Amino acid sequence: MSGAPNPVAAQIRLGDERSAAGNDDVACYHYRTALRLAQLLDLPTAEVEQARQALATIETRNAAKREGRLSQRGLPAGKRSAGLKQALEIAAGTKRHYVQEPTCFTYPGLPSIQFFDTAQFEWAPAMEASTSTIRAEFVDFLQDQGHADFRAYIQDHTVAPEADQTLKGSKDWSVLSLCENGWLAPKIVEHFPKTWETVLRAPMPRIAGWGPTVVFSLLRAGARIAPHTGMFNTRLICHLPLIVPEGCEFRVGNEVRQWEEGKLIIFDDTIEHEARNDSSQDRIVLIFDVWRPELTEQERYELTALFSD
Repeated sequence: MSGAPNPVAAQIRLGDERSAAGNDDVACYHYRTALRLAQLLDLPTAEVEQARQALATIETRNAAKREGRLSQRGLPAGKRSAGLKQALEIAAGTKRHYVQEPTCFTYPGLPSIQFFDTAQFEWAPAMEASTSTIRAEFVDFLQDQGHADFRAYIQDHTVAPEADQTLKGSKDWSVLSLCENGWLAPKIVEHFPKTWETVLRAPMPRIAGWGPTVVFSLLRAGARIAPHTGMFNTRLICHLPLIVPEGCEFRVGNEVRQWEEGKLIIFDDTIEHEARNDSSQDRIVLIFDVWRPELTEQERYELTALFSD
Protein backbone atom coordinates (compact mmCIF):
# COMPACT_ATOMS: atom_id res chain seq x y z
CA MET A 1 0.00 0.00 0.00
CA SER A 2 1.37 3.39 -1.01
CA GLY A 3 2.71 5.36 1.92
CA ALA A 4 2.84 2.32 4.26
CA PRO A 5 5.91 2.10 6.55
CA ASN A 6 8.75 0.03 5.11
CA PRO A 7 10.17 -2.10 7.97
CA VAL A 8 13.15 -3.17 5.88
CA ALA A 9 14.17 0.38 5.11
CA ALA A 10 13.67 1.34 8.76
CA GLN A 11 16.02 -1.42 9.94
CA ILE A 12 18.63 -0.49 7.33
CA ARG A 13 18.48 3.14 8.43
CA LEU A 14 19.01 2.10 12.06
CA GLY A 15 21.94 -0.06 10.97
CA ASP A 16 23.49 2.83 9.08
CA GLU A 17 23.10 5.12 12.07
CA ARG A 18 24.67 2.67 14.51
CA SER A 19 27.50 1.91 12.09
CA ALA A 20 28.25 5.62 11.69
CA ALA A 21 28.33 5.92 15.49
CA GLY A 22 30.88 3.10 15.69
CA ASN A 23 28.47 0.62 17.35
CA ASP A 24 29.13 -2.38 15.13
CA ASP A 25 27.32 -4.97 17.24
CA VAL A 26 24.00 -3.11 17.21
CA ALA A 27 24.48 -2.22 13.53
CA CYS A 28 24.86 -5.93 12.71
CA TYR A 29 21.63 -6.68 14.56
CA HIS A 30 19.66 -4.15 12.48
CA TYR A 31 21.25 -5.20 9.17
CA ARG A 32 20.51 -8.88 9.86
CA THR A 33 16.93 -8.06 10.80
CA ALA A 34 16.56 -6.10 7.56
CA LEU A 35 17.91 -8.97 5.49
CA ARG A 36 15.59 -11.50 7.15
CA LEU A 37 12.59 -9.25 6.55
CA ALA A 38 13.64 -8.64 2.96
CA GLN A 39 13.81 -12.39 2.36
CA LEU A 40 10.38 -12.94 3.91
CA LEU A 41 8.84 -10.06 1.95
CA ASP A 42 10.77 -10.85 -1.24
CA LEU A 43 12.31 -7.37 -1.52
CA PRO A 44 15.61 -7.73 -3.45
CA THR A 45 16.31 -3.99 -3.77
CA ALA A 46 19.55 -2.10 -4.26
CA GLU A 47 19.18 -0.80 -0.70
CA VAL A 48 18.98 -4.38 0.60
CA GLU A 49 22.13 -5.31 -1.31
CA GLN A 50 23.94 -2.32 0.18
CA ALA A 51 22.88 -3.51 3.65
CA ARG A 52 24.23 -6.97 2.84
CA GLN A 53 27.57 -5.48 1.82
CA ALA A 54 27.67 -3.24 4.91
CA LEU A 55 27.04 -6.25 7.14
CA ALA A 56 29.78 -8.24 5.37
CA THR A 57 32.23 -5.37 5.89
CA ILE A 58 31.48 -5.19 9.62
CA GLU A 59 31.68 -8.98 10.01
CA THR A 60 35.08 -9.01 8.28
CA ARG A 61 36.31 -6.20 10.52
CA ASN A 62 35.02 -7.91 13.67
CA ALA A 63 36.53 -11.24 12.62
CA ALA A 64 39.95 -9.57 12.24
CA LYS A 65 39.61 -8.09 15.73
CA ARG A 66 38.74 -11.47 17.22
CA GLU A 67 41.66 -13.12 15.43
CA GLY A 68 44.07 -10.53 16.73
CA ARG A 69 42.77 -10.78 20.29
CA LEU A 70 42.97 -14.56 20.39
CA SER A 71 46.43 -14.69 18.81
CA GLN A 72 47.76 -12.16 21.30
CA ARG A 73 46.40 -14.32 24.12
CA GLY A 74 48.11 -17.50 22.93
CA LEU A 75 45.24 -18.96 20.93
CA PRO A 76 46.21 -18.90 17.25
CA ALA A 77 44.04 -20.85 14.80
CA GLY A 78 45.91 -24.12 15.29
CA LYS A 79 45.31 -24.21 19.05
CA ARG A 80 41.53 -23.71 19.15
CA SER A 81 38.83 -26.22 19.97
CA ALA A 82 36.43 -27.35 17.25
CA GLY A 83 33.59 -25.58 19.03
CA LEU A 84 35.37 -22.23 19.10
CA LYS A 85 36.40 -22.56 15.45
CA GLN A 86 32.80 -23.10 14.41
CA ALA A 87 31.53 -20.29 16.67
CA LEU A 88 34.00 -17.89 15.05
CA GLU A 89 32.91 -18.95 11.55
CA ILE A 90 29.26 -18.37 12.46
CA ALA A 91 30.11 -14.99 14.01
CA ALA A 92 32.01 -14.04 10.85
CA GLY A 93 29.05 -14.98 8.66
CA THR A 94 31.01 -17.62 6.75
CA LYS A 95 28.89 -20.46 8.17
CA ARG A 96 25.21 -20.70 9.03
CA HIS A 97 24.05 -21.85 12.46
CA TYR A 98 21.77 -24.89 12.15
CA VAL A 99 19.38 -26.15 14.82
CA GLN A 100 17.21 -29.22 15.30
CA GLU A 101 14.01 -29.18 13.23
CA PRO A 102 12.19 -32.48 13.90
CA THR A 103 9.22 -32.93 11.61
CA CYS A 104 7.14 -34.99 14.07
CA PHE A 105 8.33 -34.89 17.70
CA THR A 106 10.65 -32.64 19.69
CA TYR A 107 12.14 -33.64 23.03
CA PRO A 108 13.36 -30.50 24.82
CA GLY A 109 16.83 -30.03 26.23
CA LEU A 110 18.77 -32.16 23.75
CA PRO A 111 21.76 -30.29 22.28
CA SER A 112 22.05 -29.55 18.57
CA ILE A 113 25.20 -31.47 17.63
CA GLN A 114 25.75 -32.07 13.93
CA PHE A 115 28.30 -34.90 13.98
CA PHE A 116 29.01 -36.82 17.18
CA ASP A 117 32.46 -37.96 18.25
CA THR A 118 32.33 -41.75 17.82
CA ALA A 119 34.86 -42.12 20.66
CA GLN A 120 32.06 -41.49 23.16
CA PHE A 121 30.22 -44.66 22.10
CA GLU A 122 31.74 -47.80 23.61
CA TRP A 123 30.08 -50.06 21.03
CA ALA A 124 31.49 -48.14 18.03
CA PRO A 125 34.94 -49.82 17.74
CA ALA A 126 33.40 -53.30 17.46
CA MET A 127 31.04 -52.02 14.78
CA GLU A 128 33.88 -50.55 12.74
CA ALA A 129 35.96 -53.70 13.22
CA SER A 130 33.14 -55.72 11.65
CA THR A 131 33.09 -53.68 8.42
CA SER A 132 34.77 -56.30 6.22
CA THR A 133 32.47 -59.05 7.55
CA ILE A 134 29.34 -56.96 6.96
CA ARG A 135 30.52 -55.94 3.50
CA ALA A 136 31.23 -59.59 2.61
CA GLU A 137 27.70 -60.62 3.62
CA PHE A 138 26.29 -57.79 1.53
CA VAL A 139 28.35 -58.68 -1.55
CA ASP A 140 27.38 -62.36 -1.21
CA PHE A 141 23.72 -61.37 -1.01
CA LEU A 142 23.96 -59.28 -4.17
CA GLN A 143 25.66 -62.10 -6.04
CA ASP A 144 22.95 -64.57 -4.98
CA GLN A 145 19.84 -62.40 -4.93
CA GLY A 146 20.60 -59.30 -6.98
CA HIS A 147 18.70 -56.05 -6.36
CA ALA A 148 15.15 -57.43 -6.42
CA ASP A 149 14.65 -56.94 -2.67
CA PHE A 150 15.77 -53.32 -2.74
CA ARG A 151 12.94 -50.79 -2.72
CA ALA A 152 12.86 -47.10 -3.48
CA TYR A 153 13.37 -45.21 -0.24
CA ILE A 154 10.79 -42.55 -1.08
CA GLN A 155 7.33 -43.97 -1.67
CA ASP A 156 3.84 -42.48 -1.56
CA HIS A 157 3.63 -42.90 2.23
CA THR A 158 7.15 -41.61 2.93
CA VAL A 159 7.59 -38.25 4.64
CA ALA A 160 10.11 -36.65 2.31
CA PRO A 161 11.36 -33.17 1.41
CA GLU A 162 9.55 -31.47 -1.44
CA ALA A 163 12.78 -31.30 -3.41
CA ASP A 164 13.05 -35.09 -3.29
CA GLN A 165 9.71 -35.79 -4.94
CA THR A 166 11.72 -36.51 -8.08
CA LEU A 167 13.08 -39.57 -6.23
CA LYS A 168 9.62 -40.90 -5.39
CA GLY A 169 9.53 -44.51 -6.55
CA SER A 170 13.08 -44.22 -7.89
CA LYS A 171 15.75 -46.74 -6.99
CA ASP A 172 18.40 -44.08 -7.40
CA TRP A 173 18.03 -43.99 -3.62
CA SER A 174 16.99 -47.43 -2.44
CA VAL A 175 17.22 -49.59 0.66
CA LEU A 176 17.45 -53.24 1.58
CA SER A 177 15.72 -53.53 4.96
CA LEU A 178 16.69 -55.92 7.72
CA CYS A 179 14.38 -54.11 10.11
CA GLU A 180 12.24 -51.05 9.51
CA ASN A 181 10.40 -49.06 12.17
CA GLY A 182 10.75 -52.00 14.54
CA TRP A 183 9.40 -54.62 12.14
CA LEU A 184 11.85 -57.39 11.29
CA ALA A 185 12.32 -58.81 7.79
CA PRO A 186 13.26 -62.44 8.70
CA LYS A 187 13.87 -63.59 5.13
CA ILE A 188 16.43 -60.82 4.67
CA VAL A 189 18.00 -61.10 8.12
CA GLU A 190 18.78 -64.80 7.57
CA HIS A 191 21.25 -63.73 4.88
CA PHE A 192 23.04 -61.39 7.32
CA PRO A 193 23.58 -63.30 10.59
CA LYS A 194 26.86 -61.59 11.49
CA THR A 195 25.60 -58.15 10.50
CA TRP A 196 22.50 -58.59 12.65
CA GLU A 197 24.52 -59.91 15.59
CA THR A 198 26.79 -56.87 15.38
CA VAL A 199 24.10 -54.16 15.19
CA LEU A 200 22.24 -55.69 18.13
CA ARG A 201 25.15 -54.62 20.35
CA ALA A 202 24.28 -50.97 19.74
CA PRO A 203 21.68 -49.27 22.00
CA MET A 204 18.92 -49.29 19.41
CA PRO A 205 15.35 -48.38 20.38
CA ARG A 206 13.14 -51.48 20.56
CA ILE A 207 9.72 -50.00 19.84
CA ALA A 208 7.19 -51.82 17.65
CA GLY A 209 6.11 -49.54 14.83
CA TRP A 210 8.89 -47.03 15.52
CA GLY A 211 12.37 -48.52 15.87
CA PRO A 212 14.90 -49.73 15.23
CA THR A 213 15.54 -49.31 11.55
CA VAL A 214 18.49 -51.20 10.03
CA VAL A 215 18.93 -50.90 6.26
CA PHE A 216 21.55 -51.06 3.56
CA SER A 217 21.28 -47.76 1.70
CA LEU A 218 22.23 -47.58 -1.98
CA LEU A 219 22.81 -44.23 -3.66
CA ARG A 220 23.37 -44.65 -7.37
CA ALA A 221 26.04 -42.91 -9.37
CA GLY A 222 25.05 -39.32 -10.06
CA ALA A 223 22.19 -39.31 -7.56
CA ARG A 224 21.58 -36.59 -4.99
CA ILE A 225 19.41 -36.50 -1.86
CA ALA A 226 18.06 -33.01 -1.30
CA PRO A 227 18.32 -31.17 2.05
CA HIS A 228 15.85 -32.48 4.61
CA THR A 229 15.38 -33.14 8.33
CA GLY A 230 14.34 -36.22 10.32
CA MET A 231 11.24 -36.88 12.36
CA PHE A 232 12.40 -37.38 15.98
CA ASN A 233 15.30 -35.83 17.89
CA THR A 234 15.33 -38.65 20.48
CA ARG A 235 17.52 -40.83 18.29
CA LEU A 236 20.75 -40.54 16.33
CA ILE A 237 21.42 -41.98 12.89
CA CYS A 238 24.53 -44.09 12.27
CA HIS A 239 26.22 -44.69 8.92
CA LEU A 240 28.73 -47.50 8.52
CA PRO A 241 30.20 -46.92 5.03
CA LEU A 242 30.81 -50.19 3.17
CA ILE A 243 31.41 -49.25 -0.46
CA VAL A 244 32.30 -45.62 -1.09
CA PRO A 245 33.79 -44.49 -4.42
CA GLU A 246 35.57 -41.16 -4.77
CA GLY A 247 33.20 -38.23 -5.30
CA CYS A 248 30.66 -38.90 -2.54
CA GLU A 249 29.91 -36.38 0.18
CA PHE A 250 27.53 -35.88 3.07
CA ARG A 251 26.50 -32.59 4.68
CA VAL A 252 24.94 -32.14 8.10
CA GLY A 253 24.23 -28.52 9.01
CA ASN A 254 27.28 -26.45 8.10
CA GLU A 255 29.77 -29.31 7.90
CA VAL A 256 30.53 -31.50 4.87
CA ARG A 257 32.25 -34.86 5.22
CA GLN A 258 33.22 -37.70 2.92
CA TRP A 259 32.23 -41.20 3.93
CA GLU A 260 35.25 -43.39 4.65
CA GLU A 261 34.86 -47.14 4.41
CA GLY A 262 34.81 -48.63 7.90
CA LYS A 263 34.57 -45.25 9.68
CA LEU A 264 31.28 -44.70 11.51
CA ILE A 265 29.40 -41.44 11.11
CA ILE A 266 26.91 -40.66 13.88
CA PHE A 267 24.73 -37.59 13.45
CA ASP A 268 21.50 -35.85 14.41
CA ASP A 269 19.20 -36.19 11.42
CA THR A 270 16.83 -33.50 12.70
CA ILE A 271 19.49 -31.02 11.62
CA GLU A 272 19.25 -30.29 7.90
CA HIS A 273 21.35 -32.75 5.89
CA GLU A 274 21.89 -33.89 2.32
CA ALA A 275 23.94 -36.41 0.35
CA ARG A 276 25.33 -36.77 -3.12
CA ASN A 277 27.17 -39.33 -5.22
CA ASP A 278 29.11 -37.63 -7.98
CA SER A 279 31.03 -40.79 -8.86
CA SER A 280 30.42 -43.38 -11.56
CA GLN A 281 29.68 -46.18 -9.06
CA ASP A 282 27.05 -46.98 -6.43
CA ARG A 283 27.60 -46.00 -2.80
CA ILE A 284 26.56 -48.50 -0.09
CA VAL A 285 26.13 -47.57 3.58
CA LEU A 286 24.66 -49.58 6.46
CA ILE A 287 22.26 -47.29 8.33
CA PHE A 288 20.81 -47.86 11.81
CA ASP A 289 19.48 -45.69 14.62
CA VAL A 290 20.39 -45.53 18.32
CA TRP A 291 19.06 -43.74 21.36
CA ARG A 292 20.42 -40.28 22.11
CA PRO A 293 23.12 -40.83 24.76
CA GLU A 294 21.76 -37.94 26.85
CA LEU A 295 18.48 -39.78 27.53
CA THR A 296 18.23 -41.62 30.87
CA GLU A 297 16.82 -45.13 31.21
CA GLN A 298 13.66 -43.59 32.66
CA GLU A 299 13.29 -41.29 29.65
CA ARG A 300 13.86 -44.16 27.23
CA TYR A 301 11.21 -46.20 29.05
CA GLU A 302 8.75 -43.32 28.83
CA LEU A 303 9.41 -42.79 25.13
CA THR A 304 9.03 -46.51 24.46
CA ALA A 305 5.64 -46.42 26.20
CA LEU A 306 4.65 -43.31 24.23
CA PHE A 307 5.61 -44.52 20.75
CA SER A 308 4.81 -48.24 20.87
CA ASP A 309 1.97 -49.34 18.58
